[in-house]
Amino acid sequence: MKKDKILVIGACGQIGVELTLALRKMYGESNVLASDLREEHDLLKGTGPYVSLDVMNKEMLHVLVIRHNITQIYLLAAILSATGEKNPLLAWHINMQSLLNVLDIAKEEHLDKVYWPSSIAVFGPNSPMQETPQHTIIEPTTIYGISKFAGERWCEYYNHRYGVDVRSLRYPGLISYKSAPGGGTTDYAVEIFHEAKENKKYTSFLSENTYLPMMYMPDAIRATIELMEADASKISIRSAYNLSAMSFSPKEIAAEIKKHIPDFTISYEPDYRQQIADGWPNSMDDTQARTDWGWKPEYDLAKMTKDMLDHI
Repeated sequence: MKKDKILVIGACGQIGVELTLALRKMYGESNVLASDLREEHDLLKGTGPYVSLDVMNKEMLHVLVIRHNITQIYLLAAILSATGEKNPLLAWHINMQSLLNVLDIAKEEHLDKVYWPSSIAVFGPNSPMQETPQHTIIEPTTIYGISKFAGERWCEYYNHRYGVDVRSLRYPGLISYKSAPGGGTTDYAVEIFHEAKENKKYTSFLSENTYLPMMYMPDAIRATIELMEADASKISIRSAYNLSAMSFSPKEIAAEIKKHIPDFTISYEPDYRQQIADGWPNSMDDTQARTDWGWKPEYDLAKMTKDMLDHI
């Protein structure tokens, strides 16, 4: 077992639950401290230590880091795209200040590593839509995207200015059967499986041919850990790496589900989230991640669909 002590902030969210469990398997249950503002997630209960934590309270966070001899922080707490549009100032405040609190403590306490997720939401309608490059025009139109873009710059700044080993991935839409999505524009790709199993029909809030980059949660967890385990000399991107696995539309995922549930039907009622999705890439170029630390996805649409339906 490694001697690291890891703090996961936002451990009860869509990524946090599965990432915490994976880290506990690697580092030992007692060496991964899960934290959130919410009540402990059922899947985390009994698997290791848990504390209630408000990441916005910097003093409380700092005390926790010192008291538990924390060496790495995974900051997953955030207000996501669709939710953020309902209260932009709150989303900006929470998404920015939480990161600055963590980066500043990492600098002061000389932490080994920090992980903070970015998103495809950093891209906007002026970015290339197909195979969006690692370095390109970045003009986000949502408050979530704006906060993630600013966060990328802060991560790079703290690395270059203070030597903080902070690492980040631009996640595509994430799909999981273990924990519920958290108010993002790609949530339809999780909802559709539950509705298919329960009601054999689904009404999509995105139009049928809206292509977005997506990833199955096991790939996202593995990518995160592989990035964090990579030698620092291999990390050439200190803002956030493009990350890719598959791209599909609601029409395509519905067709794949119909192979397993033949009487499944889908209808379309695009809402305000359609405008958000229209400004995001259709697919991503993640050559840099593949080159630097050997990233390679395992799941495509067919393999993911079968696994989701098997487990729900």
